[in-house]
Amino acid sequence: MNLYLIVTIIFFILSIIGMYGIFEKAGEKGWKILVPFYNWYIWLGIIRKPLWWYIFLLVPFINVFVILLMIVEVLKSFKKHGLLDQALGVLFPFFYLPYLAFSPKEHYFDPSKQPPVHKSAVREWVDAIIFAVIAASIIRIFLIEAYTIPTSSMEKTLLVGDYLFVSKVSFGPKVPNTPLAFPFVHHTLPFTESSKSYLEWIKLPYYRFPGMADIKNMDVVVFNYPDGDTLSTKLQSNVSYYLLLRRYGRDVVWNDKQNFGDIIARPVDKRENFIKRCIGIPGDTIRIVDRVVYVNGKPEQNPGKRQFKYRMKTNGNPINKKNFEKLDITEEITPLPDDTYELTLSDEAIGKLKQYSNVISIEPVIIPKGIAEPNIFPFDTNYPWNVDNFGPVWVPKKGVTIPINMQNICFYKRIIGVFENNKLEITDGKIFINGKESNEYTFQMNYYWMMGDNRHNSADSRYWGFVPDDHVVGKAVFVWLSLDPNKTLLDGKIRWSKLLRIVK
Repeated sequence: MNLYLIVTIIFFILSIIGMYGIFEKAGEKGWKILVPFYNWYIWLGIIRKPLWWYIFLLVPFINVFVILLMIVEVLKSFKKHGLLDQALGVLFPFFYLPYLAFSPKEHYFDPSKQPPVHKSAVREWVDAIIFAVIAASIIRIFLIEAYTIPTSSMEKTLLVGDYLFVSKVSFGPKVPNTPLAFPFVHHTLPFTESSKSYLEWIKLPYYRFPGMADIKNMDVVVFNYPDGDTLSTKLQSNVSYYLLLRRYGRDVVWNDKQNFGDIIARPVDKRENFIKRCIGIPGDTIRIVDRVVYVNGKPEQNPGKRQFKYRMKTNGNPINKKNFEKLDITEEITPLPDDTYELTLSDEAIGKLKQYSNVISIEPVIIPKGIAEPNIFPFDTNYPWNVDNFGPVWVPKKGVTIPINMQNICFYKRIIGVFENNKLEITDGKIFINGKESNEYTFQMNYYWMMGDNRHNSADSRYWGFVPDDHVVGKAVFVWLSLDPNKTLLDGKIRWSKLLRIVK
């Protein structure tokens, strides 16, 4: 059984035992705490709170915050008004509630008969801030979180400067690996370059609560960067640490402090957040032929607003810069000889450009089959693939056993040795897993194939492979604000037509 689940069950039982005794001290039968839903009704009566609180107890994840408030009210019933007592009760109810229940020194006092407690202005503010932080943290961890789009890898579906909400409940919120962290920041403390915002004194194993749905093909997903377990403090996740190793070698990367800084490691939940479209789910086979993506032999369906590179030839008359802006062409435009431009276009922009009288032709830029790009997964000369001609590759599925050999181990080395925590060794053409020679492997997790809609400007699964299930953060659902980073407020910074839109 999962260690986290075992610990959770133990803590839950201890909390229930504590509430059993507290019910008894409050004059109620202890067994009532064991009756689902009815126990909340009795609990609200004990702390003398209105029954409309019950409505919020029925809302998933919001009820977690409400129960924390109810625990605080229980503490007040035992005249525990100190900030330290209330903090201990909220953080460690599995210890503090049994203490209140069974200590002969502790007595229940009906809240309606207690004199009002007067708090100083400072204490009122401290209490408000603490509970606001707790509430916001619960919402951020378990319900929904705000994100900003920093790069153009998802243009035109998502734009640089889009502010969106990501649903944690869609695929199920996961328990933080590092719960001891500075609130509301990701991995680095504010106003510092590399100071950790988290402590690793407590490390929790991966556990995901049930979600509303499984990840489907073409969902837009936020996830922790799979290559972000190790990184250079100078380059962060802008350049993969493993790409640096392939390019410069380990000795250079680890010893050249001026160019690479220190080499550090991060737990899963503190790795950089990426956002891409899920092209392949567990069990799918992905192949790219002349930039067309095939999923299980069929062209991808509803793939969003994709962009690709093209070469556009004109009759010598240049296209006005304002026309490019009207066509929403935001990527760099590169002039080439013979009145030709290389630029990134959506299907919509192509259709409009072809109507221009000075445009002679628009041809796609495609890297031919057989021309290998060195930084393309799986980084093996036996697979001369590139961004436009790639695969086939099978997306691993939990519980499926496959044969492994020297021809295909390059696809699964990182899964076996890093993501699933095995000791993988390859010696004299033989594969050893945890010291035992192996010719097959059973996957312990589901994996996904993620790609950006801006296909020629996206660092995605073509460059670093599969995304493990424990790296999935949530589903992008709604853009509430869109700001053009290249414009001022008076010059149209707010993209009014892009506000309040659903991510598709």
